[in-house]
Amino acid sequence: MDYKSEFLEIFDRYVTRNGKERLLDWLCGTDFFVAPASTRFHGACECGLVMHSLNVYKLLKEKCTLGGYDYSDETIALVALCHDFCKINLYHEGTRNVKNDATGQWEKVKIYTSEDPFPYGHGEKSVFLIERFLRLTTEEAMAIRWHMGGFDDSARAGNYSIGEAFKRYPLAVMAHLADLEATYLLEKGTSTVNK
Repeated sequence: MDYKSEFLEIFDRYVTRNGKERLLDWLCGTDFFVAPASTRFHGACECGLVMHSLNVYKLLKEKCTLGGYDYSDETIALVALCHDFCKINLYHEGTRNVKNDATGQWEKVKIYTSEDPFPYGHGEKSVFLIERFLRLTTEEAMAIRWHMGGFDDSARAGNYSIGEAFKRYPLAVMAHLADLEATYLLEKGTSTVNK
């Protein structure tokens, strides 16, 4: 099964809220199912973003089960599958010249660049985009908002909200851990532009 079909099957099976169909209609009109997950690192390849979302889903589901947390299948699917909606229409394919050490010749290689048409932050942008179509619970919104953990710009700037979110909402901690594990372990070597 391809990534898009797997994503749509999980989403359709577990998400039942009002607005689901409108969200999927919008999503299918974006680059989500073909976009990379980053410019050079994990998932910097075609379909990297949907691949990453599915990896986070599987890891978050496992963490909730092993930790004894009784979150609904819908909550796990929404948080994991939608956490990086902020990357929709963010990355663009291009080329740059690189000197081939073996031949001494300059060659064009594929790269991804980013240009954010809606610079609203990372996790908060994903929450905003999702909530244009369906309502999230407070804990779901917190998990998506803070999935970057200490890598989030506001956390690095000294914002204490992340600590409060992690203390109150275990789902936020597990979403962050699932995102880290997917990024740095499962998706190591998935870049086609940074070998």
